[in-house]
Amino acid sequence: MTLVETTSTDRLRGLRTWQREAFTEYFRRDPRDFLAVATPGAGKTTFALTLASELLARHVVRSVTVVCPTEHLKKQWAEAAARFNIPIDPEFKNGQGPLGKHFLGAAITYAQVAAHPMLHRNRTEARRTLVIFDEVHHAGDALSWGEAVREAFDPAARRLSLTGTPFRSDVNPIPFVDYVQDHNGVRRCSWDYSYGYAPALADGVVRPVIFMAYSGEMRWRTKAGDELAARLGEPLTSDALSQAWRAALDPKGDWIKKVLAAADRRLSEVRKHSPDAGGLVIATDHETARAYARILRQITGRGATVILSDDPTASKKISQFAASDDRWMIAVRMVSEGVDVPRLMVGVYATSTSTALFFAQAIGRFVRVRRRGEIASVFLPSVPVLLEYAGEMERERDHALDRPMNEDGFDPEQDLIDEARKKRDTPDAGDELPFETMESAAEFDRALYDGGEFGGGSPDSPEEEDFLGLPGLLEPDQVAKLLRKRKSEQYTSRIKAPKPEPEEAPAHEVMAELRKELNGLVGAWHHRTGQPHSTIHTELRRACGGPPIAQATPDQVRRRIAKLRAWAVGGD
Repeated sequence: MTLVETTSTDRLRGLRTWQREAFTEYFRRDPRDFLAVATPGAGKTTFALTLASELLARHVVRSVTVVCPTEHLKKQWAEAAARFNIPIDPEFKNGQGPLGKHFLGAAITYAQVAAHPMLHRNRTEARRTLVIFDEVHHAGDALSWGEAVREAFDPAARRLSLTGTPFRSDVNPIPFVDYVQDHNGVRRCSWDYSYGYAPALADGVVRPVIFMAYSGEMRWRTKAGDELAARLGEPLTSDALSQAWRAALDPKGDWIKKVLAAADRRLSEVRKHSPDAGGLVIATDHETARAYARILRQITGRGATVILSDDPTASKKISQFAASDDRWMIAVRMVSEGVDVPRLMVGVYATSTSTALFFAQAIGRFVRVRRRGEIASVFLPSVPVLLEYAGEMERERDHALDRPMNEDGFDPEQDLIDEARKKRDTPDAGDELPFETMESAAEFDRALYDGGEFGGGSPDSPEEEDFLGLPGLLEPDQVAKLLRKRKSEQYTSRIKAPKPEPEEAPAHEVMAELRKELNGLVGAWHHRTGQPHSTIHTELRRACGGPPIAQATPDQVRRRIAKLRAWAVGGD
C-alpha cells in the first residue's frame, strides 16, 4: 500500500457514510468542479476539509481559499481547518498584501471578492489553489457578486461548491454550477452528490422537528386612520396577510408575548433531559430583536444574548453562547446559516422573511444532533407559506420512513407548490410598520410532525399543553405514536358534537365564537380528509357563497358550519 493510500484510509476513518461516499465519488471522477448538497447539520465542513487535506497530500493543489457568507464563518472555517493541520488565515484583508508564509490559504467573504476580484485572481494564479465555496448560492445574491467570483476563481485548479439546500436560478446563475430544467421548466442546480434531510434523519445524523403554529385575531389602524382586522390562519388577501403577519410579530402586541412564553415553557421541558438546551429567536430587525429580549427577561427573569449583524463582537457572542448553558439567543439573520450551535433545540421564527432558502437555512440551526432521542421544536405564525415549507420538510421525513409517493416517484402536489411560489408576495424584513398595531392575540393552531397535522381545535382545548409537555427525549416514532393516538381519540367527537348556539352577547364576541367553532370543524375535517385548511375554507365559501371569513356575517359563518356538519354525516 502506498503512502497516499495509507493516508487516504486514515482520513476516511471516522467519517459518516455520506462523507465517505462523496469523497469516493469525487476521486472516482477527479473533477475540476464539484457541487455537494448536504442538509444543514450533516457535516459539510468536515467533508470539505477531508477532501482538501487529500488534495494537498497528493500535491494536486498547494493552497486553499475558503469563500463564505459572513465574517463569523471565516473564523469558524479557520478553527475547523486547524484540526486538519491546514493553517488558514481568517483575518486576511484585501489591502494587506501577500498572505503570510506560515498559512496555506485564507478564508474570505463573498463581499471581499466582489470588492477586488483581480486581487484574488492574482492570488489564485500564483499557486495551484482549491477554492471552497461555502453556501455557494450567495454568489448569486447580486449579478456583480457572481461576475466577481467567476473572474477571481476561473484560474483555480479545483473548485468545491457546498450548499445546504438545492437552489434554483431565475435571475443570477451561480458561477461554476450547472443547471438543468425540471418537469415544470424551472432551472435547478445539477449537483454531483446530494445528501438530503430525509436520509440524514433515517441515519440519525439530524434531529426531527415538530412545528408549533399559532394563529389569532389581529387589529390595526392604518396611517389614514382606518381600523382593520383579520385572523391569522384563515384565508386572506396578500395585503391582509402581510399586515396581519407583521402585526403578530409587533412586540407591542400580545401575540409574540404568548408565543415566546410558550416556547420558553417548551424549553424548560426539554432541559429536564438536556440541561444545556438553548433557544433561538430569529427576528426581523434590530429594534424588534432588542424588544424581544426585554420580553424574554420579563418571562424568564434572565437576559438573552442579542446578536446583531452590525455588531463587531457578534462572532464572540455566538461562541460564548454556544459554550454556555444560557437559555435564549436572539438574532437578526446572523445565525441563519453555517453557524454550529448544536445545543439549540427550541426556535421561534419571528421574522417576516419568507423565502424558501432562508426558511430552510434557519431551521437548519435546530437539527444538529448530539444524541439519539433529541427533538427540535420550532414555533411559527400560521402563515400559508411557512406551513407549506414546514410541510415540505415533513414530507421528506415521510420519504425517510419509506412511505410511498406516486408511481412515478415524486410528490403529486409539487406542481401546485411550484405554481404558488411564482405568485408569492410576502413581507420582508427591515422597513417600518405602515400601521399601528392595536391588538394581537395568539392561539395555538396546529402542530406539524411526521407528515401529519395535529390540533386545529378550540383554542381553549388542552392540546397546546400536550405538545408543550412532550418529553424532551423521545425516539421520533414514539412521538409520532403519541400524537396519532391523540388525534384518533379527538377528531370524531369534535366533528360530530354540535356546540350550543351562543347566548346573547356583543356582536364581536358572537363572531369570535363562531369562527372558533368553524376553525375547529375545519381542523377535524382536515384530519379526516387530509385536505389543507385553506382548501376546506375555499370549498365552503364556494358551496355557501359569501365573502372571505374576515368579512363574513354571523349567518354566513353558521351556514358554513352547517354545511361542514352535513359533509361529516355524508350529506350534501
